[in-house]
Amino acid sequence: MLLRSNFCGPYELTNRDPPPAFRAGRINKEMFMKRGALCDEVPGVGHIALIGNSVPRRCGIATFTTHCHDAMKQAFPSLRIDLYAMDNGADGIVYPDNIHVIAQDDVAAYSEAAARIEDSGAKAIWLQHEFGIFGGPAGDLILRLLDRTKLPLVVTLHTISDAPSADERRVMDQILRRASRIIVMAGRGRDILISDYGVDPAIVAVIPHGVPDRPYVEPATMKPRFGWDGHKVILTFGLLAPDKGIDQMIRAMPAVVAAHPDALYVIMGATHPNLVREQGERLRDGLKTLAAQLGVAGNIRFVDTYIEQEELLDFLQAADIYVTPYVNPAQVVSGTLSYALGMGKPVVSTPYVQAIEVLAEERGVVVPFRDPKALGLEIVRLLSDDAVLDGHARRAYACGRAMIWSELAHNVGGLLSAACAGAPARFSPRRSYALLKPDIRSIVRMSDSTGMLQHGILSVPDRNHGYCIDDNARALMLMVQATEVAADERDRWSGVYAAFIQHGWNPDIQRFRNFMSFDRRWLEEKGSEDSNGRTLWALGVTMREAAQTPIGEWARRLFNTAVEPLSALGSPRARAFAMLGAAAVLEVDPDHRAARTILTSFADALMALPYAPQPPSWVWFEDVLAYDNARLPEALLRAGRILKRDDMIRRGLSRLRWLCGQQRSPEGHFRAVGSESFGRPGKPPLPYDQQPLEALATVEAAIAAHAVDPKGGWLAQAESAYRWFLGQNDLDTPLATPFNQGCYDGLTPGGPNLNQGAESLLALQLASCAMNRIVGLLSGGEVTHNSDKPSVSA
Repeated sequence: MLLRSNFCGPYELTNRDPPPAFRAGRINKEMFMKRGALCDEVPGVGHIALIGNSVPRRCGIATFTTHCHDAMKQAFPSLRIDLYAMDNGADGIVYPDNIHVIAQDDVAAYSEAAARIEDSGAKAIWLQHEFGIFGGPAGDLILRLLDRTKLPLVVTLHTISDAPSADERRVMDQILRRASRIIVMAGRGRDILISDYGVDPAIVAVIPHGVPDRPYVEPATMKPRFGWDGHKVILTFGLLAPDKGIDQMIRAMPAVVAAHPDALYVIMGATHPNLVREQGERLRDGLKTLAAQLGVAGNIRFVDTYIEQEELLDFLQAADIYVTPYVNPAQVVSGTLSYALGMGKPVVSTPYVQAIEVLAEERGVVVPFRDPKALGLEIVRLLSDDAVLDGHARRAYACGRAMIWSELAHNVGGLLSAACAGAPARFSPRRSYALLKPDIRSIVRMSDSTGMLQHGILSVPDRNHGYCIDDNARALMLMVQATEVAADERDRWSGVYAAFIQHGWNPDIQRFRNFMSFDRRWLEEKGSEDSNGRTLWALGVTMREAAQTPIGEWARRLFNTAVEPLSALGSPRARAFAMLGAAAVLEVDPDHRAARTILTSFADALMALPYAPQPPSWVWFEDVLAYDNARLPEALLRAGRILKRDDMIRRGLSRLRWLCGQQRSPEGHFRAVGSESFGRPGKPPLPYDQQPLEALATVEAAIAAHAVDPKGGWLAQAESAYRWFLGQNDLDTPLATPFNQGCYDGLTPGGPNLNQGAESLLALQLASCAMNRIVGLLSGGEVTHNSDKPSVSA
């Protein structure tokens, strides 16, 4: 059975009863009271994100979400509520500026919304969940948003199924695991969650749907406004759809009219937009034809429009009986039934779950599904006895007092408060951020006599992916710089990585190859531009760090062989890598003509970027952020210093400072540009998936900036990026693994990627080398090993 609803179902409460949320969710009601009056704030929760549909979209979830927002603001004036509205793009709706729109089928939009919510300072999320309003199979794109934020989640379930499809079960299970508190719309929904889904009863609350708080009025006083005086009015309202059973009520009308010729059945509401798109007004036209065939067309009035709430309530108050003749047993709750009870309307309904629960004790009448005869008999009975009709009305109105919006707001406020109170601390109060000494054991573990393998399965090398020159170039740079490591070990492995690079040179086409299979077969004749630029960089660093040694001489020769052919590189990053290599060469050989030529020409090309105008807020070389971003300003900084070009230094500093701003979380820690940010022109980065390569690049770029701008606070930027490895990040989780000297492959919404590939291992060790080197060179600098103090200070 699929339990489907637009709104929550009410429970009758006496003045002595605690609200259902407190009763079912084990919430301390006392924390919500001040000297007998409800608080005007949610304890411990000053800011939430509310996700659902929203007005001006015309559907039940949109109306409900908007009313929830308004009720919470009225109950808790100091509470900040950011409203996120799903948009299917089909209706051309223009939302107000204060509503954050999520495109239903845009995968990136869910990640963007998660980043916005995390960065906004919200303390919790309140999600309105209904199958059909989110994109992906069974709406699974909402999981992408939820996975990318760690805030406590309170979820209102508008549909619960005890026989879900595989996708529905998968999505529901993940939402239920993620939720701190769950709101259901009827007691039956709570039962299913506990029995079929294994949910802890303590976190499930039944909260009545909110209804407006209006005084009870006699229908006769309202009828003249609508021209209904002299009629017994039966009303149904809501978006017109086949499962509403309107045809069943029309079939009951001949019997009603026979007993009460003045009876008028008012069918109020526009046809559902999805139905109009698919078949126009075929359903409405068919209902009109049916009424004419039965001879009751004069006793039926269609109000074919979307009615705003205040006018809708007036219509409701003018009705004598409200009817919900739904034909689908899977219907669990009706928002229109909730409104009818709130206005004190006697109800005749088919036996869906909410109707059975709330129409007991003579608040209304339940009749079998698809039984026009029973509908007619009960309506005639009620219309024929004013005392019985009035008794039902009074009891319905009393029940509705427990459903007014302020009750919903305070019940939900209690759940939000409890969810936040039970959330773990966002960041560990104490963690060691002591600087790590370079340690090549993890690098050696990933290497053999051929070179360093690319990928790992956890910490075990994965031979299926073989080798690449990118990683061997990085490994060579590590070995010639890690002076803390024993010289014989460094010499041994430097020779292995250098041999791989030498073998990678393809003299026939004057390019380096990149990928090699485990059986030592090259998989291409030439590698990417980036891999060629990075290899030239490694040769330049080796020349600088190992000058006057055999491997330094080897690097000089291969650099000289490759530098002129690689002057044709065109990609900005490939050029930046080559510039870093050329700058390293010029530090030990200022007269190296080819190195100076490539450094000058590539630096001028970077200075010319971007070629197309960009928005003032986008201060970058390209219209997107990608990988190894900090290498672009670093290359300009190193070029400017060597070439004595202040314009390059200024450009490099301004671009790096902008990038550091993009890579800073609201809490102030480093947030690497995630790979899911790639290819998004002019848009700020998304948090995940964060890669160690970005932290390393920022460390080394900030150190280069410090060399030309020692008072610019760059060492703090370097340390912030370095601490990302040690756990000062969005998940408060170290990526460095001291127990095996390793480094995880990245930071995902669910935690670290536990694989340890070459790129990640090398990023940590190279970052440690750079940080230790700058500490050693700083005049007056110090290394501290107290976890409460920074690793570097100057």
